[in-house]
Amino acid sequence: MDEIKVSPDYNWFRSTVPLKRIIVDDDDSKVWSLYDAGPKSVRCPIIFLPPVSGTAEVFFQQVLALTGWGYRVISLQYPVYWDLMEFCDGFRKLLDHLQLDKVHLFGASLGGFLAQKFAEYTHKSPRVHSLILCNSFSDTSIFNQTWTANSFWLMPAFLLKKIVLGNFAKGPVDPKMADAIDFMVDRLESLNQSELASRLTLNCQNSYVEPHKIKDVAVTIIDVFDQSALSLEAKEEMYKLYPNARRAHLKTGGNFPYLCRSAEVNLYIQIHMRQFHGTRYAAINPAMVSAEELEMSTHLVGFYQI
Repeated sequence: MDEIKVSPDYNWFRSTVPLKRIIVDDDDSKVWSLYDAGPKSVRCPIIFLPPVSGTAEVFFQQVLALTGWGYRVISLQYPVYWDLMEFCDGFRKLLDHLQLDKVHLFGASLGGFLAQKFAEYTHKSPRVHSLILCNSFSDTSIFNQTWTANSFWLMPAFLLKKIVLGNFAKGPVDPKMADAIDFMVDRLESLNQSELASRLTLNCQNSYVEPHKIKDVAVTIIDVFDQSALSLEAKEEMYKLYPNARRAHLKTGGNFPYLCRSAEVNLYIQIHMRQFHGTRYAAINPAMVSAEELEMSTHLVGFYQI
């Protein structure tokens, strides 16, 4: 138990990357928590958005690896928002506060759905340059919970946690996946009732992505072939929605591949980000590009031999 929490990588992350808290709404109870690492000269960073059960820490392996290669990475945790438009407006204010005109978004599950909705929300004055969608979805009706979405705010925390845990993998999994599940259960325990209820509300209230509004955004879809909370139909719907998207498939990884298959996920992020090198939308320090390319080619050789 708690293998990730006591790992040297996680402790190095917690001791070297400060957690910032930022308020951008009139309601000062709405606090964005984030880790902002890497060169501040980069004006188009990669921002990571967590799933329902996640906090800003769940992407620590991406933060460590990508900043080591010269990328600017922001991993964040949302305040309590009960409505998608309210979330999008708050996120836009956060980008304004951070003085970021355009960004790349990596979203896991709910985080991926919110990333798509934000790209759609800002399509007339685009703020999203590209999307990496990990085990994500485009229509909340897949969860068959739209009828209960408006009652989550009434439910006690233990019941909300039970609902979320119901989507975690059951049965035998490999040790790394077991460690990832343990870590996510720990993160889930750290969330209070309103945080959980609001996220489940966003996850389940009746809404879908309008792809014609974000057709010019570069997309990579990362998903897994083994058991995850997403049905095959939900994955197929994503492929139909983004016919030109790059697809990155992992044989295994469950719901949290960014934790238990971080080397592969980080490689797919690098491959996605390479198309922006040398442009004003690069998320990497230009001086680090050649070193990153060398490192990446070494990883690719090993990757394709697996």
